[in-house]
Formats: sequence, C-alpha cells, structure tokens
Amino acid sequence: MPGHAPKQALEPMTVRSLPKRHLTGLGLVMALGFSLCSTSIAAPADRPNIVVLVADDWGFTDVGAFGGEIATPNLDELARRGMRFSNFHVAASCSPTRSMLLTGVDSHRNGHGNLRETMPREHLGKPGYLGSLVPNVVTLGTLLRDGGYRTYVAGKWNVGSEPDNLPDRRGFDKSFVMGDTGSDNWEPEKRYLPHNAKVNWFEDGKTPVMPAEFYSSTFFIDKTIGYLKSGEASGKPFLAYVGFQANHVPVQAPQAFVDKYRGRYDGGWAALREARRDRAAELGLTPKSAPMVTMRTTTNWDALKPTERQYQARLMEVYAGMASAMDHEVGRLMAHLKSTGEFDNTVFVFLSDNGPEGSDYKEADIWLSFHYNRDLDRLGSKGAYVVPGPSWSSASASPLSTFKFYAGEGGIRSPLIISGAPGTAFNQIHAGLTHVTDILPTLLDLAKVPRPGPSYQGQSIEPPIGRSLLPVLSNPALRVRTDDETVGYELAGNKALFKGDLKLVLNTAPIGDGQWHLYDLRTDPGETKDLRQQRPQEFAAMQADYAAWAAAQGVLPMPEGYNPVRQVMINTVFNYWIPAYRNSTIIALAGMVVAGWFLIARRRRARTG
Repeated sequence: MPGHAPKQALEPMTVRSLPKRHLTGLGLVMALGFSLCSTSIAAPADRPNIVVLVADDWGFTDVGAFGGEIATPNLDELARRGMRFSNFHVAASCSPTRSMLLTGVDSHRNGHGNLRETMPREHLGKPGYLGSLVPNVVTLGTLLRDGGYRTYVAGKWNVGSEPDNLPDRRGFDKSFVMGDTGSDNWEPEKRYLPHNAKVNWFEDGKTPVMPAEFYSSTFFIDKTIGYLKSGEASGKPFLAYVGFQANHVPVQAPQAFVDKYRGRYDGGWAALREARRDRAAELGLTPKSAPMVTMRTTTNWDALKPTERQYQARLMEVYAGMASAMDHEVGRLMAHLKSTGEFDNTVFVFLSDNGPEGSDYKEADIWLSFHYNRDLDRLGSKGAYVVPGPSWSSASASPLSTFKFYAGEGGIRSPLIISGAPGTAFNQIHAGLTHVTDILPTLLDLAKVPRPGPSYQGQSIEPPIGRSLLPVLSNPALRVRTDDETVGYELAGNKALFKGDLKLVLNTAPIGDGQWHLYDLRTDPGETKDLRQQRPQEFAAMQADYAAWAAAQGVLPMPEGYNPVRQVMINTVFNYWIPAYRNSTIIALAGMVVAGWFLIARRRRARTG
C-alpha cells in the first residue's frame, strides 16, 4: 500500500553492486580491502546514470502498478523502489510530448505545435508549427553530454528527420532511431499507414541496413545494451533514452506473451474499465468515491455477436501481450545493469507519450486490406494488423475520459514512475499536478548539470519552463506548483488549462462539444461533473488565463471545419501521393481529360447527326 516500504527493500551497497567505473586502480584495492571487514561501504557515485523509458500509446491504468491486470513485473519493481505520479500530464500525441520531454520547452515554442500528420496545411511552416525541433532549443542529450555524460538513444525519435535534427546532431553519442510516428514491429521497413513513402531509420545520422525481421522492443533494448557495453571503459555516467513502439499500431506481440492472456478479456471492456477503476482507487492513485462516465464511443459488449466478442477479446489479448513483451525487455536492461553493478546508481524514468489509441482506422481499410492480414488466428503475428479502438481504449484509460488526440484526462494523463533517485521515498505516490516539461530540469538536477537560461554557449535559446521534481521525490506531500500557477495546453484545437486542482477543458467534435467545461480533478479525475455554473468567476478567470497563455505561445486557431482524420488523408495525398506519383498522376489526369473530350465530342456529333 502507498506509504509503506516495499517488501523487497534495497540492499546496502556492496563491492559486488558498485559500478565498474569505481572499481579501478587504488579504488579497486580499497574496495576489496574493506570488503574483508565490512558488508557495505558508503561510496555512492556523485552522479547517477539515467534511463528514460518512453512507452507509446499506453493508457493510465495499463501498468500493473497503476491498477492494470497486464503483467508488468519489471515496471512494478521500479515503482516499488521509487515514486508514482498520479497527476502527470503530457500532450495527446507523440511528437509534441517527445519534443517537450527532450527540451523542457512547450511544444508550440519548440516547433511541435501539432503532429505533422494532423497539421492543417495553413499552419505548416508557421512559427511553432514545423513538425521538427526549432534550431534554438537544446536537448537533454546535449546538456548531459556537455556535462560529462555519455549519451545514447534507441527507438522512436519523431522530433525531426532532417540532418540537423537527428540524434547525432542533438547531443547523442550513439543512436539508432526511427524518425516517424511508427512502423511495423516485425518488419522494420514496412509502413503502418500510407502517409510516408518509406520508414525512415537512422543510425548515427546515416541510413542503416535493417534486418529483414526483428521485434521492435527486443531490437531497441539490444541496441541500448550494446551501447552501454561499448562505453563501460570511459568511466562516465550515461543517459540511455529508449523510445518504444509498444503499444502503437499495428499492435503485434510474440505468441508466448499473447497466450498468457487467453480468456482474460472475455468479459468485455466495460467490466475491465470498472475493475481497473476499483484497483486504481485501492492503490491510492485515484479517489475511491470518484465517478466515471461511459464514453459514447464505447460499444455495448452484450450487443455484439459471439464471433465479434471473440475477435475483440483476442485483440485485447494481443494488446496485453505487447505491453508484457515490452516490460520483459525493460527487465533485460535492468538485469544487465545489475550484472555490471550499475543498477543501484541508475535513475529510471518511465512514462507514456499520450493516452491509448482510440481511432478505429476505418478510413485506411482499403489500404490495409492490400498490405496486412486481420484474420482472428493471425492477430499479433507477422503480417497481421490490429487496432485497439475506442472501446478497449476506454478501459486502458480507466477511470479517465477520452483518449489519444483529445484533451480529456484519458488523452493527456500518463503513468509516470521515477525510480532510483537518491533520497526517493519508496513506494510512494505524488498526487500534485506535474507536467512532461518537468522531467528535463529534474534530470539536470540529479546529474548536477546547470539548467540553461535564455542563452547557451553564446546562442539565444528557448529556456526550459518546467519545475524540478527533486523535492517531491523525498517528500510526496509537497506540491510542485502553487494554486495560483497555471499550465496551458493545446493540440489540434483541443485545449486545457490547469490551475491548482481545477481544469478548464474544451474538446472538439466528434468526441467533444466544442464548449469549455470546468472540473475539480482532485475529486473528479474522470471529468464527470461540470462546475462552470457553480463557479462562474473561476470559470471566466481561467478562460482569460488560457487566452493569455495561447497568445504568448503563438497558438494558431484551427481552420473552419478542421477534422483530424480528414486532415491525415489530405496530408497523405499532398505530402506523399502527389510527390511520389506526380508523373503518373499527370498522365492519368491528361488521359481522363482527353477521354472526356472525345466523349463530349462524340455526343455532340450524335446530336447533330
């Protein structure tokens, strides 16, 4: 239970657990000498190693330590020896969150005011809407590398694929990344949607030769462990950033992990949403009396045909298997660090980049039918494609409302675990408002690297805006922000402003009604009781606060009639199909014009004849 030390408390640091970089020369002799007469020595490293684990599209209760039934024993171990943050917020899509995580700067000021795929063409290229990091931001990799760390990244990058924005130019010594929003998890060069001509992979800034087959989570951890081994002799602490593709579509997982969940989801999504709500409250992550809505995007499970229920249950088994497979790979990394003696001197940060995927991808049905198989007996395997969809995503986000792309808590409240930081209270929960921009200053403080101001190495930059979480790691009762401080948010027209325990929020159609609402997240994290009538002064004041924040960040208004799904299709045509098939398109159009002219001429001759 929260507030109590875990059963598996950390053992005192011994010679066996000391980092290898401290067991050299005289230090090794002294350590061996003291080990003959003492069971431990007080010689912790001055600066910890740092591992940042970014999951993709995980819901608030997908982690076992946050109330889920999915087996995540390794993440749960990190939670027991660290702190869970139950009121932590990100953006509702991948690249805006990752850009803020890496820079500590609001997405509208670091170039990621919107996801490139959903960005209106009227916005693309405007200040803050590049779909890539702007030149005047500095990444965590750069700051830590300049501060004496060795820096590595493997996995999903998605903050810019231009040469100047790849990891090798953004502070990382070694890197193997996928520059896009996603790819197939079994076949690395296979696209998951037709919005790009190819999957963009980069190794140290160059195009690599990819294996014909792999499994993404395993591959990224293999790369990370290889990087760590290559730098062991340097004596430097490290930053290892792992950007998983789990559980981004297509949801795929090794069969052994999927089979562990046979029959687990036969009761449907409504029952799972309720069970997770109850478990999260039991753990102290949400109020026990908090109400919960049934989203209107959730289908009635009992109204489905038996074959449909069977298919949907299997779908969720694959989803759970993919999460468990990722956790297994996290465990391999942890085991490696334990074997080298670095584990006890490593701080782990785990988060999801946004809420669960609630889209059904029906608009891509024709393309998918030519490129993937979606038969029941193939789900999860190579060549198969499955999407969580809105009903299962409501369970993943339980007890919250909405999901990925929207500003409800289900879209932007993420599980966060920080583990291994010196002085951290074990197995505690911090319930105060925290934000993804808080991660960079926290890690800089842990690494004893100065936080940059408005200039860095003689260049003007956007300074980080977050707050360090270091004080609350030792005292979870503290608040990171005062009740008067605000945190603004906007993505694709979905908006929010946090102030103390209150949240002002507007969600667009088809999920929202396009109107402002006011909620008290302390008692109502599920956003069920609108307070705008009961608290009109605060409602008006927070709207004014939001307007001031949006103007300061350069938030652009959305074009009339904007629809994110339609925008993806428009951008696919203009950004990929026309450039890729320009010549054949021109020929086809010319042929249509000529054929039309002949048809018109023939009809005219027939009438005059």
